[in-house]
Amino acid sequence: MILDPDKVDHTTINQTIEQAHKANIDLILVGGSLLTDGDIEKTIITIKSISSIPVILFPGSTSQIAVQADGILFLSLLSSRNAEMIIGQQVTAAPYLRKTNLEVISTAYLLIDSGKQTTASYMSNSNPIPANKPEIAASTALAGTYMGMDLIYLDGGSGAENPVPPEMISKVKEYTSQLLVIGGGLNTEEKIEAAFSAGADIVVVGNAIEKNPEFLVKIGNLKKRLNG
Repeated sequence: MILDPDKVDHTTINQTIEQAHKANIDLILVGGSLLTDGDIEKTIITIKSISSIPVILFPGSTSQIAVQADGILFLSLLSSRNAEMIIGQQVTAAPYLRKTNLEVISTAYLLIDSGKQTTASYMSNSNPIPANKPEIAASTALAGTYMGMDLIYLDGGSGAENPVPPEMISKVKEYTSQLLVIGGGLNTEEKIEAAFSAGADIVVVGNAIEKNPEFLVKIGNLKKRLNG
C-alpha cells in the first residue's frame, strides 16, 4: 500500500496500520508526486511507532528523502523524455543518499495512460505510455533491465480512472525477469486479481484504502486465495 503524507489522517492512521497487519501487507510506500502540507518524516515516525512493516520512500522529488524510512525507490522515469526525471534529480539525490542507511532500490518507473492526466504526469512534464501500446512498455522495461534496475514499476498514477491493462502487464512480464510492481486505479478486488493473474508481483493501492482501510483485508484474502 501507499500512504501520501498530504492525505494521511494522523488521528486514524492506527486503524489503517491495523488493517495492514491483518492483511499481511509486505511493505508500506510513503510519498507522492507533490507534497504540500504533509509531513513525510512525521508520517514515517508514526507508522514505525506502531508497525514493523518495512517503510519504503516513493519520492516525487529530492525533498521527499527521509532517513527515518527503511529504504527508497530510486526512481528513474524511463517513460519520459524529460532528462530531469530520468537522471537529473537522481544525480542531485545520490550524494545525500550515500550518507544515509537507506536501502536504495533502483527502479525503472513507467507512467501509463489511465484515461486522464494525473499529478505525476503533470509534475514530470511527460507523456504517459498509451495504454494500448504494450510493446512500448515492454521495450522500455527491457531497457531498464539492461540498465541494471532492480524493479519495474508500471503506474497509472494517483486517482487513475483505469488501471494498467492486463495485456500490458503480461507483455512486460514476458520481456523482463525483475519484480514487477503495478499501481494506479486498483480500487476493486477484480482489478487487483486481474493484475496478479497477468504477472504482477506487487500491487500498490492508495486511494481505495484512504476511503476504506478495511479494503486491505480483502486484498490480503485475495493474495491467500491466489497463492493457494
